[in-house]
Amino acid sequence: MALSKEQIAQRIAKELRDGYYVNLGIGIPTLVANYIPEGINVVLQSENGLLGMGPFPPEGEEDPDLINAGKQTITTVPGSAFFDSAMSFGMIRAGKVDLTVLGAMEVSENGDIANWKIPGKMVKGMGGAMDLVASANNIIVAMMHTNPKGESKLLPQCSLPLTGVKCVKKIVSDLAVLDVTPRGFKLLERAPGVSVEEIKNKTLGKMIVEGDVPEMEV
Repeated sequence: MALSKEQIAQRIAKELRDGYYVNLGIGIPTLVANYIPEGINVVLQSENGLLGMGPFPPEGEEDPDLINAGKQTITTVPGSAFFDSAMSFGMIRAGKVDLTVLGAMEVSENGDIANWKIPGKMVKGMGGAMDLVASANNIIVAMMHTNPKGESKLLPQCSLPLTGVKCVKKIVSDLAVLDVTPRGFKLLERAPGVSVEEIKNKTLGKMIVEGDVPEMEV
C-alpha cells in the first residue's frame, strides 16, 4: 500500500540525527516537524528568518505572525531565534545546514532535481530552493513516485526546468526509499505491501536492486 504524505514525513524523520540543523521545504517536508523522534535534538531552520521551529499549532491556536517560508502557521521551541532573511541565507550559503528536505516534481537518476516550475503555469519564483540545493551537503527528497497521470517522476533526465544538478542524495516516495548513486537509483526499502516489480514499473530512471529489499517501518 502506498504511503500517505504523513507516513513519508514520518519515514524521513528517521534520517534526523542529534544536533542536526535542518531546513524543511514546502509541502510534504514541512510535516517532518511533527515526527521528530524522542531523544533527538534538532534545530529546524526556516529561510524567512527562524531557528527553532516546532510542530504545527493546534487548530484555534495559530498565530498569523508566526509562519514558515511557505506561509504556514508554525510554533517555536524554547531557545528559538528570529533574524532577517539575509542572515538566514548566509547560514545556508555557508553550509551551516546539515540536512535539507525538499519536495520535487522530478528527480533524475544522477540526482538532478526539478521542483519549482511547470512551463505554462504561473509560479512565484524559485524561492530559497536554489540556494539550498547549491549549498547543502545532504538533500533528501519527499515526493510522490508518480504524477497524477500515473507517469514516473524518477527519470533518466528531468524534463522540467532544473533547480539543482547532481545534488539529491536520497528519495523517500510513497512507494520506496532510494539512494541516488553514480549507477542510478538504488532501492533500499519498499512501502508495506508494495512489490519490487511495481516500483520498477513506476521508475523510468535506472534502478538497482540488490538482494532482498525490506519493507520500511512506518
